[in-house]
Amino acid sequence: MTPLPACCTPLDAHWPLPEPLPGTVFLGTRFDPALLAPGDFQQYAVPPPASIQRSVAKRQAEFLAGRLCARAALQQLDHLDFIPAIGEDRAPVWPGHISGSITHSTGHAAAIVGHKAQWRGLGMDLENLLSLERAERLAGEILTADEMQRMAVLPREQMALLVTLTFSVKESLFKALYPIVQKRFYFEHAEVVEWSESGTVRLRLLTDLSSEWCDGAELVGQFAVVDGQLLSLVAVGA
Repeated sequence: MTPLPACCTPLDAHWPLPEPLPGTVFLGTRFDPALLAPGDFQQYAVPPPASIQRSVAKRQAEFLAGRLCARAALQQLDHLDFIPAIGEDRAPVWPGHISGSITHSTGHAAAIVGHKAQWRGLGMDLENLLSLERAERLAGEILTADEMQRMAVLPREQMALLVTLTFSVKESLFKALYPIVQKRFYFEHAEVVEWSESGTVRLRLLTDLSSEWCDGAELVGQFAVVDGQLLSLVAVGA
């Protein structure tokens, strides 16, 4: 196993979501920005982009942790020694035959990779669970009118989970579809149609992104809540 800097815990391959994705490699780590050393990027051969060099320790640590997960996942999947650069659109740049996604939230980073021949798009997002007060404040920015209406009939204590889930799974949807459609879209361009506490979620597009991905197209995602963080994943099969 590749050695890791002191700021990262050993890489964890435990699959945290309800349904395993065959043919993919998932790796996660916990990171502590306070333990980031000045030479870590050089020592572990992760070239930091200029924007990262100028940023605070937290941003540097999460970038390093995410890229280390991605490199190790690519090594496991395909024996590739490859660190995804940041593209002009801010998304990670993967090898041409690979789909992948990197995510991080407070103290936790993860990456998932697979072959495009099997998975055309992979989008993963990790978020801290919103407090109820914050969820109520942000709901109008994140949810469509229909989503707001559906949420109105739920018990109030489910609101924080649902707003966090809606935010996260729409981020995952964007990460999964953007490489395929090459077109930006936002929270109002998709809706959560239904979700279950077992960790499945169904999404519907509300705009035309391409001839294949049209208004009304539906996709299925999954999610899990662990230690106050919600991880969501949307995968587009080949």
